[in-house]
Amino acid sequence: MELDSDITAIVTGGVSGLGAAVVSALRERKVNVSVFDLGSDNSSHNSKDPYVNYINCDVADQDSCLSAFTSSRERFGQERILINCAGINFASKTASVGKKDKIIKTFPIDQFIKTINVNLIGTFRCASLSAAGMLDLPVLGDSEERGVIINTASIAATDGQIGQAAYASSKAGVVGLTLPVARDLMDYGVRINTIMPGIFDTPMLAALPDNVRNAIAENIPFPRRLGQTEEFAKLVLSIINNSYLNGESIRLDGGVRLAAK
Repeated sequence: MELDSDITAIVTGGVSGLGAAVVSALRERKVNVSVFDLGSDNSSHNSKDPYVNYINCDVADQDSCLSAFTSSRERFGQERILINCAGINFASKTASVGKKDKIIKTFPIDQFIKTINVNLIGTFRCASLSAAGMLDLPVLGDSEERGVIINTASIAATDGQIGQAAYASSKAGVVGLTLPVARDLMDYGVRINTIMPGIFDTPMLAALPDNVRNAIAENIPFPRRLGQTEEFAKLVLSIINNSYLNGESIRLDGGVRLAAK
């Protein structure tokens, strides 16, 4: 798919981190972008770019998503690109004994459910709503393509660490739905792929002390550093441009394999 001002994209979780890098990369190519994020709207961002539309959206809520898609399409028309970057993390052991109080604790099930609702169900919800809108679009040139969806999983989907039962299972679900959804949409010219990022220099990691960040980077084979959000955005652009890439989950991690902790 060639990117220009006739194309509209939606980026969930696009206010910061990986999503924000994707928004910047798309705007450099003149794509109209709607950003879906919690507590986000045009007034809160004071954006001077008329082709970026910030819309408050909770991907875990059906009505919120329906409203957000409607707002985006009223502004820019039907999107041909959806990039799902919205996600949360919650760490807790499945069961454990407190070091000081010796009290036996279990994983807070409400947090497990919330993580699944946002990371897995929210991703699928947005993919389904976006794909449904794409079905009425005319195909693009010889590619016979109507649209492309890119989801964000994590290398935790296969390398889940201690305390990551909820996060890892939610991201494994995103990987697991990629091929069947690609098959669901194969007759309509809509592609779907998933990126499994490794350890990236996002705002969450930026808050860590330098010695901790350096120790994390030392465990990455090559290049021995944290991933840059711009590198994630470059892969997004590559997937969009390559119409033969479909139904795939791609690790972007510098060759790292996560240890247990």
